[in-house]
Amino acid sequence: MALFSYKAIDNKGRNHIGKLDAANEGDLENRLSRMGMDLIKCKFVEEKRILGGGGVIRRIDLINFCFHMEQLTRSGVSIIDGLVDLRDSVEQASFRRVIGQVIDDIEAGMKLSLALAEHPKVFDDMFVNLIAAGEESGQLPDVFLSLNEMIKWHDELISTTKNLLVFPVFVGLVVVFVVGFLMVYLVPQLVSFIEGIGQELPTHTKLLIATSNFFVNFWYMFTLVPIVLYAIVKTMTSISLEARYQVDSFKLRVWQIGPVLRKIILSRFANLFAMLYKAGIPVLKCIEITEKASGNEAIRQALGKARDEIQEGKGVSTSFRNTGLFPPLVIRMIRVGESTGQLDQALLNVSYFYERDIKDSIDKVQALIQPTMTVFLGAILGWVMISVMGPVYNSISNMAL
Repeated sequence: MALFSYKAIDNKGRNHIGKLDAANEGDLENRLSRMGMDLIKCKFVEEKRILGGGGVIRRIDLINFCFHMEQLTRSGVSIIDGLVDLRDSVEQASFRRVIGQVIDDIEAGMKLSLALAEHPKVFDDMFVNLIAAGEESGQLPDVFLSLNEMIKWHDELISTTKNLLVFPVFVGLVVVFVVGFLMVYLVPQLVSFIEGIGQELPTHTKLLIATSNFFVNFWYMFTLVPIVLYAIVKTMTSISLEARYQVDSFKLRVWQIGPVLRKIILSRFANLFAMLYKAGIPVLKCIEITEKASGNEAIRQALGKARDEIQEGKGVSTSFRNTGLFPPLVIRMIRVGESTGQLDQALLNVSYFYERDIKDSIDKVQALIQPTMTVFLGAILGWVMISVMGPVYNSISNMAL
C-alpha cells in the first residue's frame, strides 16, 4: 500500500487535489472513478507498508468489518470487491491500509485467512482459524456473523471488567487522598496545640503524631514506591514465566475481585471454545487457541495440562475437572454436552451461566466495597478525633479538679 498525491476532475469539470492510499496507479484510478472523478496526474509520496499489524485497531472497526463482510458475502459479492468497498468506507487510516494490504495479498494468490494472518496484531489466531474454517466449509458468511456477535460480546465483557476494577480503584484513591490530607495538613495544625497542653499524651495520640510526621517527611514514598514496585513487577513478568504465573495466580486470589476475574476469563474461554468447535476446528486446536486468548498465565497453564490429558486419551470433561478451574455444575454440563455430541452448545451454556453469575458478583462487590471503605475512613477520622480531643478533655477535667 502506498500514498499518492493526485489531481483529478469530476463530472462537473471541477479540479480536485488531494492524497489517497492505493496499491498502485491503476488502483488509484479505480478508487477515484468510484468517487466520481477521473485521474489527471498522480505522484508517489511514500510507502505505507505496516509490519505486524498496523497500529491500534478499535474493536468497533472489527465489528464493522465483520458486519459488512457478512452482508456482502451473503449477497454473493466476491471477497475482493467486498474488501475494496469496505476499504473505501473505513475512516481509520491504519485499518484502511491493513485492508489494502489484505487486498494486495489476495490478488497475489493468497487465501483470505492467510492474508489476514499477515496482520496478527489486528486479526488474532482465533479470527484467522475461524475464517480458514469458513473457507473450507463454504460457510464464510456464517463465520463473519459469529465473529461479529463474538466481538460485540467480548466488548461488553471488557466493559464489565472495567466496571469491576474502576470502582474500587476510584474509591481507594479517594480514601488515600482524604487520609493524606488529614496526616499532611490537618494533624500538623493540631500538633502544636496538643503538645501545648503540657501533659503526658496517650499512646494513640503519640502514634497519630508519629504517623503524621512520617507522612510529612516521607510523602514521596507514597508516590515513588508504588511506581517502582509496578516497574519491578512489570519487568519481572515480562522476562520470567514463573513471575508471570505467580502474579496472575495472585490476581485470581484477591479478596472479592479475584473470583470474579476468574469467572470473566472462564466465560470468555467457554464462548471462544464453543465458536471454534462449532466451526469444525479440532478440540486440541480449540484449547490451544483459547489458551493464548486467556490473558492469564495461571489459567493458561491449567488449560495446557487439560490439553495434554485430552491428547493422552482422557475425556474433555475429565480433563477440565482435573484443572480445578470449573465447579462441579459446569463439569456436569460439559459432560452432558460431550456425551450427546453437543459440546459447543454445552460450552455456550457454560458461558451464559458465568455471564449471569458475573453480573451478580460485580453488583455484590460494588455493594460491599463502598461500606467497607466508608468504615475504614470513619475509623481513621475517629482515631484523629479521639487522639486530639482525648488530651483536651483530660486537661479540662484536671482544671475542673
